[in-house]
Amino acid sequence: MSKNRLADATSPYLQQHADNPVHWYPWGNEALDLARQQGKPILLSIGYSACHWCHVMAHESFEDLETAGIMNRLYVNIKVDREERPDLDKIYQTAHQLLARRPGGWPLTVFLTPEDQVPFFAGTYFPDHARHGLPAFRNLLRDIAQAFQDQREEIAGQNQALSEALARLNPQPPDNRKLSFEAAPLQLASQQLSESFDETWGGFGRAPKFPHPGSLNRLLRNWASLTINGKPEPRYLYQVDHTLTRMALGGVNDQLGGGFYRYSVDDRWMIPHFEKMLYDNGQLLGLYADLWQLTGKPQFRATAESTAAWVMREMQSPAGGYYSSLDADSEGHEGRFYIWTPESVRSLLTDEEYQHLAAYYGLNRAPNFEGQWHLHNFISIADLNSTLGSTSVQARALLDSARHKLFKVRELRARPSRDEKILTSWNALMIRGMARTGRILGCPQYIHSAERSLDFLRTRLWQDGRLLATHKDGRSQFPAYLDDHAYLLDALLELLQTRWRQEDLEFAIELAELLLTRFLDGNAGGFYFTADDHEKLIHRPKPFGDDSIPSGNGVAALALCRLGHLLGEGRYTAAAEGTLRIAWEQIVQAPYAYCTLLDALEEQLDPTETIVIRGMGADLERWRNRALSRYAPRRLVIAIANSEEDLPALLQTRRSEARTLAYVCSGTQCEVPIEQFDAFERRLSRTEISFNA
Repeated sequence: MSKNRLADATSPYLQQHADNPVHWYPWGNEALDLARQQGKPILLSIGYSACHWCHVMAHESFEDLETAGIMNRLYVNIKVDREERPDLDKIYQTAHQLLARRPGGWPLTVFLTPEDQVPFFAGTYFPDHARHGLPAFRNLLRDIAQAFQDQREEIAGQNQALSEALARLNPQPPDNRKLSFEAAPLQLASQQLSESFDETWGGFGRAPKFPHPGSLNRLLRNWASLTINGKPEPRYLYQVDHTLTRMALGGVNDQLGGGFYRYSVDDRWMIPHFEKMLYDNGQLLGLYADLWQLTGKPQFRATAESTAAWVMREMQSPAGGYYSSLDADSEGHEGRFYIWTPESVRSLLTDEEYQHLAAYYGLNRAPNFEGQWHLHNFISIADLNSTLGSTSVQARALLDSARHKLFKVRELRARPSRDEKILTSWNALMIRGMARTGRILGCPQYIHSAERSLDFLRTRLWQDGRLLATHKDGRSQFPAYLDDHAYLLDALLELLQTRWRQEDLEFAIELAELLLTRFLDGNAGGFYFTADDHEKLIHRPKPFGDDSIPSGNGVAALALCRLGHLLGEGRYTAAAEGTLRIAWEQIVQAPYAYCTLLDALEEQLDPTETIVIRGMGADLERWRNRALSRYAPRRLVIAIANSEEDLPALLQTRRSEARTLAYVCSGTQCEVPIEQFDAFERRLSRTEISFNA
């Protein structure tokens, strides 16, 4: 079969469609010019390689000769990988919501006018035959093409209204004379999240249930702030603890191989949608490490370790970069790689192992996934002991042995496909998670993994003073977006706390300067998602809310605030403050939707505690390790040997000739340097939470 224009794409998602009979084009001038020349509407299809329903629609429609013939005759067809082009995805998902009055999703199916690429009809998945209230895709294709011919005036009017609606989405500059920041949104967000908490199974809301690591982190930070200030709200810590416990024990966590799936289709975190995404695991990794640091509970450490082990084993390339995702499907069936039958398990284990594993993971219960069994914890170790007469030590040893045997056999199965794109933004989330987890758990191999990824990004995706967004098959491409710059800056600050490298600080400063010169709205404040020299599209979004990944504006505001205080650079802190000002009206209307911006707000109201430690050798390490040993989310700790030269001006003044010194500042207010270790410990205790709080 002849290939279409996707044959040369590096994206695995686009390559999956290279043999379709549809005459697909990638987004670019060739396809856009062709649509204008032929006067045909554009059919834009956006998805990603691990998306189950994208595969379903591809099999039902894009591989079907009749459907492909209709598409080729009536449309110019463009296929986009949302992970390579999040700018297009953000714009057309927003347009879908405005047109359809409901949230979008993937696959996203959008029909655009050829002259300006404005959408006039949008949907998501459409079946091959009418069902569940959705029209057959073939019929829809004909109807939309006919409407495009017959209703040009109505479409033009609708497009004008849509363009105006998109333009209004970016907020206008506030009246700074009347605006002052206050803490109310911090407390209201926690209350809103707490009210939606599932008391039985943890998490927020009902099924389908997503992990929402940013929301959990916000609850945890707010709990810490209230506790330090003598106004504890223990339910916030409990809600984070309970959620992460249920997730760790549930089927949403791969009980054999580690790593979290995308979401649970039920309230219990039992049956997941089986794709594994790098960005979920990067965020959850650091959160589990934080909970272990706070509570000392072995479950949290074990979960962080199994997640990190999965990442290094299956998701890190030989060159160092992290891959993007694992598909939900293998051999054409969702979840097939992960599921079991009692008979197959029994044949692999001793009687004792099987009895314990079957009771613990429900193999002695009714099947929970399409007539088979997906591993999900049903009873506690204590109940297991009571039922089977074993001790906790015996039960854990038998479960460990059984899991190891099942894992070895599972490794021989046909594996889900892996999307080996290396995305700057998602790598940055994992770098941060790995660095933080390695530091908290005392595991240098995790820190080394993070360094390998960072060095890969700097070597392969930093070219001529500009950052690129993706790498695959030796090609780095696409100008990087806000998220790439903001997340990577944040990851660099996390790594700098873990160990000092002069080149990492220099890289962080270069990224900060790019944020200010290429992305910052110098008039209204806040950061656009695309750079000022990016391809001109129908909208230049300035997104503030969190979704499955943190708000780029929120991460930029927090990271710039921290870097600005570290270096004494007022331009950085001013950009952070301006971001909060332009987003303020949205924040106060629905605080729970802006958790990352609330982290930045918290450090505006109660400024970042910046600790610079200067000294040499083991003593420098001792002071740094103590400063990082307890949960203190507003703290930034940088330890620099006295031998380091050519530092930025403010850091150059923070020095010690012989003994170790700690320079402690809250925002721009700095204290007398601390010379004695016991005095340093007393000062630290004022702004941190003790172990097992």
